[in-house]
Amino acid sequence: MLGIIRYRLLPNTLCLFRRFTSSRSHTQLPGEDSNLRGDGAIRRTAPYGSTIEQTYAGVLSFLRRNYTRNLNGVDVAVTGIPLDLATTYRPGTRFGPRGIREASVQLSELKSYPGGIDLFEDLSVVDYGDCWFDMSQPKTIPAAIEEHAQKIIRRNAFLLSLGGDHYVTYPLLKAHAAVHGKPLSLIQFDAHCDTWPDRHSDSLNHGSMFYYAINEGLIDPETSIQVGIRTHNDNFMGVKIIEADWIHRHKTQNVVDEIKHRVGNNPTYLTFDIDCLDPAFAPGTGTPVCGGLSTAQAIAILRRLGSINYVGMDIVEVSPVYDHANITSLAAATLAYEFLLLLRHKKVVDKCFPFGHH
Repeated sequence: MLGIIRYRLLPNTLCLFRRFTSSRSHTQLPGEDSNLRGDGAIRRTAPYGSTIEQTYAGVLSFLRRNYTRNLNGVDVAVTGIPLDLATTYRPGTRFGPRGIREASVQLSELKSYPGGIDLFEDLSVVDYGDCWFDMSQPKTIPAAIEEHAQKIIRRNAFLLSLGGDHYVTYPLLKAHAAVHGKPLSLIQFDAHCDTWPDRHSDSLNHGSMFYYAINEGLIDPETSIQVGIRTHNDNFMGVKIIEADWIHRHKTQNVVDEIKHRVGNNPTYLTFDIDCLDPAFAPGTGTPVCGGLSTAQAIAILRRLGSINYVGMDIVEVSPVYDHANITSLAAATLAYEFLLLLRHKKVVDKCFPFGHH
């Protein structure tokens, strides 16, 4: 009897031994050829490549990218804009950049799905850290954000910003328009149009940024589009609206065709308010509205927008204090990762994207 038990246990014991001692699998994982293990955000010497990380530990940066302000040879700089002073309902988006970074750890562990791409072999990405401003001096904040963004853009790095409430897009648009020229086209994923009138352009209001931006010529409403809208406004100021209900009744490609036709090849800024997603998929946000897109719908649309002539991107309105199990932060991190895949495709496949280089 003992001999039978030993015979049956031995193969299982060997399998367990191989499972916990093998350092390589048949399919190579990102970072396996690196000598570094852990804390790649501060130990990696170059903006390319990956490192093996413990997803549950280590220094947090977006997708474990180098935490640095050295932009030499950098394609994309990721920065946080931790503002929530412009919210009209629930606060907490000052914690958005941190929440998105925390939720991004798994996304850097494996190659991309479904393409199986090791993103950072081709695209040099760094985490530039957060924009600093004095919360006790709110009138100085817009200029601080604009200056912070321009400093990055003028170094010929493409800027991906993590909000923060949606007001941050206004000074970000100013910074991009100053470098790339104006007006820009706008692709806005949102539950709200954010073009409600406000006579005081220096007020912090996350519902009026695009009212300011259109009136100041930062964006061209005739070549701009808002996707997922499900709140009323008496005047959408000439921006094309694709309502969430329309999206639910049509195919993904129909939505993509509308977006591409509207913006054409114009220099375009992409902004994604996480409340574009239904609260079932993004509960952690300041002004949730039922009836929105699913995370899967948003990803499917984004993956087909590779031909757009992007000049900048942001994802905003993540409020982790109202989140559950990091659902919203994970959605935002995943969407931002999809943004980077679009940019990588432009660099490697299209070979026609300058990443801000002039």
